[in-house]
This record gives sequence, structure tokens and C-alpha cells, in this order.
Amino acid sequence: MTRKTNRLLWIGTIGCVLAVAVGLTLFALQSGISFAMSPTELRAADVKPGQRIRLFGLVEEGSVVRGEGLQVGFTLSDNENKVKVSFNNILPDLFRENQGIITEGSLGADGNFVADTVLAKHDENYMPADMAEKLKEKGVWKGEGAENL
Repeated sequence: MTRKTNRLLWIGTIGCVLAVAVGLTLFALQSGISFAMSPTELRAADVKPGQRIRLFGLVEEGSVVRGEGLQVGFTLSDNENKVKVSFNNILPDLFRENQGIITEGSLGADGNFVADTVLAKHDENYMPADMAEKLKEKGVWKGEGAENL
């Protein structure tokens, strides 16, 4: 084998190994990917029951219903559409009505969202950019730059 052929063989081998490593990494991460969407985007999307997603919005005032034990139900809104959410765990201390939150879980067969994680934001800087833009368009943004509306 010539030196040039040997070099090309090594480059090809390294390229194949890297391609396999990237492919295996993407395959492993595929099940952990979840997309964040608002209730309006959820209604428009083709989300199958049991598919893992993130849902963000504002907790609607008067919608928090505490059940037995840690069971809590509330309505998440983006001022256009609403989604009922059920959660069976300890809520964050910052969780309250009219507060922006991000939930992670899956859509139930009945159309309600079953959350296994609830993240309450500290301030408006925690708000996802998509949700902040929607709130700015509607004139209900309370965060930085709201005085310019």
C-alpha cells in the first residue's frame, strides 16, 4: 500500500467511526427531546396521547383546584386557548394564579394534560421567548420593556 492509500484508509475509518458515534448519540437523545408549546400551539399540533411535551402559559385565575393528597388541577392559558392540567406532586413555592409556568408531561386520552414536572418562573425573564412575544402583542406583558407598550 502506498502512503496516500494508507492515509485515505485511515481518514475513511475515522469518518465512519465518527458517523456511527453521532448516529448513536442522536438515537439515544431522541426519546429525551420534548418541545415547548403554548395551549394554542398544542391545539393546532398533532400531538398523540402519551407523547412527551412541554407546555407553557399562565395559570388562570380561579382555576386551581386542590384534590386529595398532592393532587392539583389548574387551567393553563395563553389568553387564546386553555388546557386543563393535572399534577400529582409538590408544587413549587412560586406557583400561583396569573403566574407563568412551564409544565412537562404528556397529553392524556381525554385531552387534558398530565404533568409530572411544574416549573414556576422567578420573574418575567424566565418566560419563554415565544410566550413573552405573545403577551407583548396582547398588551399584558409585565416584564422588562413593558412600559414601551
